[in-house]
Amino acid sequence: MPSLLEVRGLTKRFGAITVADGIDLSLDTGTCLGVIGPNGAGKSSFFNMLAGVFSQDSREITLAGQSMANTSLHNRARLGIARAFQIPQPFPDLTVRQNVLVPATFAAGLHGAAAAAMAEDSLVRTGLIDKAGKLAGSLTLLDRKRLELAKALAAKPKLLLLDEIAGGLTEPEVQLLVALVQTLKSSLAIIWIEHIAHALLATADRIAVLHFGKKLMEGEPHAVMASREVREIYMGIAVDAAA
Repeated sequence: MPSLLEVRGLTKRFGAITVADGIDLSLDTGTCLGVIGPNGAGKSSFFNMLAGVFSQDSREITLAGQSMANTSLHNRARLGIARAFQIPQPFPDLTVRQNVLVPATFAAGLHGAAAAAMAEDSLVRTGLIDKAGKLAGSLTLLDRKRLELAKALAAKPKLLLLDEIAGGLTEPEVQLLVALVQTLKSSLAIIWIEHIAHALLATADRIAVLHFGKKLMEGEPHAVMASREVREIYMGIAVDAAA
């Protein structure tokens, strides 16, 4: 039986620059895949192709058995792909509840009581229900990150893309965010791009390493992080010096 997400031979070029070079991966519901790599490795471009911001030049992305070829960003959201960004993007002059009603309506395609119920559930799951009436612009950074997650959940996703969402947080706040993401894993497939290694080690079932648009490796998180390639390329530690 195919996995929820299947990516086969994914390739994307901008002129002479290749940002994705034959990437293969699969992901099931209830699984978190961490993605690491140095700046310029192709991580954001990979997310942009999954979400529909960029079209792929060749091969295939399928979600729940359905090809994403020629499927717009808006329709991919309707089909179950949602994304939370590193820099929160709320509507600052709307309340927290109103912010979450937007994706419930326009991404999940719900209306009236159904949209309100989806919004309420996403606020409960992210711990924001007590702040539902506050203006989004008044939230702390951690709560704005939670609101990013709430907005993504209100879109009724099958696949959740987390784009460096722990960036800028203090260590205690990172721990709170990790705990929240862990509670979401059972009902979603999650891909998390992140530079904070211990956040991925605490959450991911597998880690994939991208380098110059290629998938360098994929495997058990601690084994990947301890590998020679990651120590040299991603962490910038020469193996001979670390020995």
